[in-house]
Amino acid sequence: MTWQGGRRADEKTFLVTGANAGIGYFAAEQLAASGATVVLGCRNTARAELAAQLIRSRVEGARVRWARLDVADLSALPAAVDGLGVDRLDAVVLNAGVLLSEPQRRTSPQGHELMFTTNHLGHFALVAHLEPMLTATAGSRVVTVGSFAARSERLDLADLQSGQDYRPKRAYGRSKLAQMLFGFELDRRLRARAADICSIVVHPGGALDALTPSRPPLFARTTAQRLYGLPANAVLHGKHAGARTIVRAVLDPEIAGGKLWGPRVFGLRGQPHQENPLPHMTDIDTAAGLWTASSSLTGVDPLAHPGSTVRQSPTCSAGRSARRPVRG
Repeated sequence: MTWQGGRRADEKTFLVTGANAGIGYFAAEQLAASGATVVLGCRNTARAELAAQLIRSRVEGARVRWARLDVADLSALPAAVDGLGVDRLDAVVLNAGVLLSEPQRRTSPQGHELMFTTNHLGHFALVAHLEPMLTATAGSRVVTVGSFAARSERLDLADLQSGQDYRPKRAYGRSKLAQMLFGFELDRRLRARAADICSIVVHPGGALDALTPSRPPLFARTTAQRLYGLPANAVLHGKHAGARTIVRAVLDPEIAGGKLWGPRVFGLRGQPHQENPLPHMTDIDTAAGLWTASSSLTGVDPLAHPGSTVRQSPTCSAGRSARRPVRG
């Protein structure tokens, strides 16, 4: 079951980063069923074309295409945005991510730690390059895909790129926490400018390959994986189910900016629902420091464009006036 709530989005355009696999693919597939034009922003163009073909075969009348987009390569982002070939953007889903397990620290083309760049820094810069288009589209949304892994981590502003003590699992959790801090801080700054853009943070819960249906030839679940995943089905779910929070955040007009959405059952599985973010995910001082550092590292600021101060949207501002920023 997907979440669409009977919503149609025939005149809208959505961009999903990292949409050629996993949760990003299923989010794109489900969004395509709403009638929207869905752009798959992917680094691997061969897999992107395969994903687009697969969605067209599964969703009748799907309007889906791909564009080359590598969020880990900051220098390529301006050209990638120019190459999207769209004249409006109703939502961007910041989903592309990488989880590394090897002990060696890897870097991006610009020399930044790879997980921090792919999961956070590249998306920070991408929003900056997309900002004029988002501003020009009434009621647009930025949906940031965080992770359950961010719950147990804390950000070290003095070592954002894990240069002093690199541990893959911790570096990943911190990079996802950085994403979530950015999503909430983006909402605060948009609200301060009365901007007609929503920033919503989501996470997919515990999404396993073993519980995810096959989508051949893009990816297939083996019998062994299916049997392995059966015991976990009580507390976790597949990536198709994890994508539901993304789809709801994109399509549901009742969701206000600055909210966190995840699976209902212990934040690990089930239908989407609104959660209360942990204090360290919304800490004002940490988020401000991260914003400053990210702007310095990328050379851009998502809200530096003069056109970002525009009219206020009744939909995106729902529930905002009574809410105060949370200090952790």
